Amino acid sequence: MSRHPLVKWAQRSDELYITIELPDAQDVKLKLEPEGKFYFSATAGADKIPYEVDIDLFDKIDVDNSKANITSRNIFYLVVKAENKWWDRLLKQGGKLPIFLKVDWDKWVDEDEEDDSKPVSDMDFGDVDFSKLKLGGGGGLDIDDAGEDDDVDDDDESDNEDEVAGQPSISNEPDTKDAVDGGPSSAPNTKA
Repeated sequence: MSRHPLVKWAQRSDELYITIELPDAQDVKLKLEPEGKFYFSATAGADKIPYEVDIDLFDKIDVDNSKANITSRNIFYLVVKAENKWWDRLLKQGGKLPIFLKVDWDKWVDEDEEDDSKPVSDMDFGDVDFSKLKLGGGGGLDIDDAGEDDDVDDDDESDNEDEVAGQPSISNEPDTKDAVDGGPSSAPNTKA
């Protein structure tokens, strides 16, 4: 019996982004049909556990211009829609999505904000080897210096708080000085 991997999705008027999170996937198979049939299968793990996704997308797709990218952590599909229009949902059948399907909020853009956003398909990193860029883990941050900067900033903030202590707060956060009822919202969280 096959399992379902986590599948995240987002859309634009002309494209659909489907990311299947399945680390170390092997024997990856994808079948796209113009009517909107999306089929994925692979094995993963030392036990070669089979995973499968078989869904009917909301509308027709352009199979020839759709692309796939397989990495060690996930499989990313750029599915081109047959018509440039926003879909009401991902699947043909209505109702609640299956538990393994989630919205990809990192790639999501609302329909009215589509023109303002940078397209996700431009994020092709090609042959960049990120291990040679020294993006961390090399000891470039001196923790003592960072701590001193934080202490200086905290002192400045406490001076400002003393000056405006008698004025009403304009933030949306509740003022802890005014909480007198002793209810659960005013008690500090002591659970670890």
